[in-house]
Amino acid sequence: MRYAREVTFTPLVRAYATASKTETFASSGKAGLKAADIANRLRSEKEKQTNVNNEVPVSPLQNRVNELKQFSQKLQSVHPSVFVKALYGGILYQDQNIIAINKPYGVPLHNVDGIRNSIAECLPLLAKITDGMSPGQHFHLCHSLEKENTGVLILAKTEDAAEHVQTLIRSHKVERKYLAVTVGVPIPSEGVIDIPIIEKEVMGPQPHFKMGLSPLFKVSEEGDGVTRVRAHRQAHSAVTQYRVLDSTSGCSLVELQPVTGVKNQPRVHMALALNCCILGDHKYAQWNKLAPQKLPEGILRRLGLVQSKTRYLPLHLHSRRIVLPGFKGHSDITVSCPLPKYFTNTLKRLRIPLPTKE
Repeated sequence: MRYAREVTFTPLVRAYATASKTETFASSGKAGLKAADIANRLRSEKEKQTNVNNEVPVSPLQNRVNELKQFSQKLQSVHPSVFVKALYGGILYQDQNIIAINKPYGVPLHNVDGIRNSIAECLPLLAKITDGMSPGQHFHLCHSLEKENTGVLILAKTEDAAEHVQTLIRSHKVERKYLAVTVGVPIPSEGVIDIPIIEKEVMGPQPHFKMGLSPLFKVSEEGDGVTRVRAHRQAHSAVTQYRVLDSTSGCSLVELQPVTGVKNQPRVHMALALNCCILGDHKYAQWNKLAPQKLPEGILRRLGLVQSKTRYLPLHLHSRRIVLPGFKGHSDITVSCPLPKYFTNTLKRLRIPLPTKE
């Protein structure tokens, strides 16, 4: 009986206080609560306590899904001023001409439907809090980085500086290195992919466009060699150097160095040229449709997921380092960016050693 009294003591005190207020109201000529109301309140308090005690624990799978959701939605819907402060906190380098920031996952360079924030829209405010620029002045984007990419993004403080950086990129004088987690192990482990890329329409239940390969060679009819074919007019020259840094559990950590800058180039070359799609690439994992990436059971176990939840996997493609050649007597500018948390978590789950710092 003593235990029962201790359990119900707090609700009774609350009920007594309510009853006391009721008597006060009643003595003032106002309608008070009845005994039935007090009993109902006690019952409600008891039910709430029972619900808290019997709450079903969140499963490890749900925890993992919630963790992945946070990475992709964290900065997409916050207030623009909060978003700009996050970008400001991610400044990697700046001088009188350029500024390099750590681009977060899931944020596009330009406005797209359904996403509140974009890099371009926030450049005037970023310029104001960084350099105290007056209204109307802003930073300039120097190159492209996809919405799903993370890492080094170069901005220019003036139009002349932006034009200079863009000229260096077009003339292939800027060194860009990416890190990617791939599903599968590229063979050979190091090489150069030199296959043009062209935009193609994919027919089917969901007609859409993708970047695809437009090879300059094809296997001969006899099957004993290759023959050169005429280049397609709309194809873009695309060259990517790659090197496998480590591999285990059916996945690899690959360093990619795109020489050219065609849209989706690293993703297309890895998925279609080497048949080692980048983890979280739900666009190029299957050519004939748009669907979540299918993963082997062993990889799913390591990642703590089931196939129906792979759609929450973010793209594991990170702009790790950019080197700009020096000009006007200045030395080269090297900007490196740490891996995002979801990337390092994946490497730990796959038991792939973290890359050494550059």
